[in-house]
Amino acid sequence: MATERNALIVGASRGIGCGLAGELLARGWSVTGTRRGAAPELEALAAGGRLGIGQVEITEPASVSALTASLAGQKFDLIFLNAGIMAARGMAIGDIADEEVIRLMMTNAVAPVRAADVLLPLAAPGATVAFMTSILGSVANNLDGRMELYRASKAALNSFSRSFAARHAAEGYTVLSLHPGVVRTSMGGPAAPLDIETSVRGLADVLERRAGSRDHVYVDYQDKTIPW
Repeated sequence: MATERNALIVGASRGIGCGLAGELLARGWSVTGTRRGAAPELEALAAGGRLGIGQVEITEPASVSALTASLAGQKFDLIFLNAGIMAARGMAIGDIADEEVIRLMMTNAVAPVRAADVLLPLAAPGATVAFMTSILGSVANNLDGRMELYRASKAALNSFSRSFAARHAAEGYTVLSLHPGVVRTSMGGPAAPLDIETSVRGLADVLERRAGSRDHVYVDYQDKTIPW
């Protein structure tokens, strides 16, 4: 009999996070998904009995610590940090208020890696820690300069996750920086080329294929390597 696999998805209330929770449940995983407030899509998944729901505000250290304490005694084969926001779309950095720069960088880059460190005691031996990034975080691919604050926040996340992987190299975790594709969500917009189902199916394939590799890679939902 196959060993049950357990996943913690931080940021699962809707969109790709909720879709990934559903995909992993369909593959036989047990999943705990977190939300900040009401999350009817996530709550609907809980009817099957293998989904737990936690509450966390990822930018508040006390909230992350409380989530960790509430899950004490559980061990997760996957900890997926999915939280992120979009802001200042189409604006040059000189036109963006300092407060907005700080909010985006803290939410998209700093908070996920800080949270990963706090949550790490919940990781099973050889677990995967995954960060939801974007192809826009690739410095090498930045040829048009668009969405520069969001792009910079994801590049910073990639750098912080690289440091996270280095700091924990001796512990044998697999660390993944994952681009989900450009998906039809509130962030990706209605004209995006991918539906959520295609994206999360690919992400789940990558997570299962890469499990136990002990690498840190930057890949998309089709497991194609993205240049840093």
